[in-house]
Amino acid sequence: MIRMADTSGNADTTGSPATGSTGATGETHTGPRKSSWKYIGPGIVVAATGVGAGDLVATLIAGSNFGYTLLWAAVIGCLVKISLAEAAGRWHLSTGRTLFDGWASLGRWTSWFFVAYVVIWGFVYGAAAMSSSGLPLQALFPDIMDLKWWAILTGLVGLVFVWFNKYAVFEKVMTVLVGVMFVVTVYLAIRVTPNLADAFAGLLPVLPDEKDSILNTLGLIGGVGGTITLAAYGYWVNAKGWTNTGWMKVMRFDNRVAYATTGIFVISMLFVGAELLHSSNVAIASGDKGLIQLGDILEDEYGTATAKFFLIGFFATSFTSLIGVWHGVSLMFADFVERYRKDRAATATAPAPATASGEEVASGTHEKSWPFRAYLLWLTFPPMILLFQGQPFRLIILYGVLGAAFLPFLALTLVWLLNSSRTPAEWRNGILSNAMLTIAGLLFVVLCVKQIWDQPWAEFF
Repeated sequence: MIRMADTSGNADTTGSPATGSTGATGETHTGPRKSSWKYIGPGIVVAATGVGAGDLVATLIAGSNFGYTLLWAAVIGCLVKISLAEAAGRWHLSTGRTLFDGWASLGRWTSWFFVAYVVIWGFVYGAAAMSSSGLPLQALFPDIMDLKWWAILTGLVGLVFVWFNKYAVFEKVMTVLVGVMFVVTVYLAIRVTPNLADAFAGLLPVLPDEKDSILNTLGLIGGVGGTITLAAYGYWVNAKGWTNTGWMKVMRFDNRVAYATTGIFVISMLFVGAELLHSSNVAIASGDKGLIQLGDILEDEYGTATAKFFLIGFFATSFTSLIGVWHGVSLMFADFVERYRKDRAATATAPAPATASGEEVASGTHEKSWPFRAYLLWLTFPPMILLFQGQPFRLIILYGVLGAAFLPFLALTLVWLLNSSRTPAEWRNGILSNAMLTIAGLLFVVLCVKQIWDQPWAEFF
């Protein structure tokens, strides 16, 4: 059923019931009716986790290559991710079921894809996240130990922190680190004295007059603010204690705050790229090493204090991504294992298929379960091998392919779930949400095809 979108000017795409109404799951909705700053939290977590060092470098390079021309693409990237995270949160709140439970209802193929993704992706990402978090520490304290040992230290600290703390403490620490990221990126954006006239002109959708400018633009849109962390958002919503539609308005406000924050991060770094790099025709490397180069440039331009301040922000950016994935993806893996175990039990006794509920996530039992902790160990210890031996070539190709395929999978399955009878009628997609999710799905399909095409398959075989 397709309905008209909300015309009130906000990002809501469906209505919200009054507090005290009863939804599909039969419980009374006791959450607050009005959104408020005091409730936000999961949005801060998803913003901090989704914006990693790689996103900041990609935005820096876009500013370095094209000045302010692609500012509009960064803004659209945030809007696209708002729609994805809102859809994931809406599924959790409107159905009382987890996103993996929704995927499982679409067929076994979703489970196979998820398992392959979290196993291969987690192994490679673990090494990348530890290395990214270790780089700024090595730059700040160059004479203490090598990068790989800093990387191992950050991985172990992340493991211990997530292992022994529940969501409430995790959220508070993430909020503090986001505050550091915010202050550093905004300070740098002001420090480079942006040309505001050119910046406003960059909001007009114009493509750079360069080779592959369309693909570069699509890449910037698709790269703003996270991959699997968008799917984890619904789990963090439940972990916060939001489990029914009474929290829908709060979730939507929280989500908008998340991507407004993300937008400030990426726009600030685009300003730095446009003013500091583009104007002086300075190129930096892609990947985390580009931020170390930027630190050297900042030191030459503005002094040691600014460079060290930036490295502190670089560490906050990388470490929030590390502990965010350690927590969020481990929650998803625990949910997958729990549902698999229920399915096995259901098959033995032949009742209706088992479901996984948001109430279980809210109870905190998943965070103390053995699957949660087993995946934490998987993210931490096996990837340390890659820190010493380098990344295996074939595994990196598979990592790239699965990573590119995840966002099309997320966008298109959300369209499927939220337009079907699996979702209560009043919470299904409106026109705006369908349009945004479809655009997102098509965008990510194009980027996925390009990523697969660009892999060196001849060397793989």
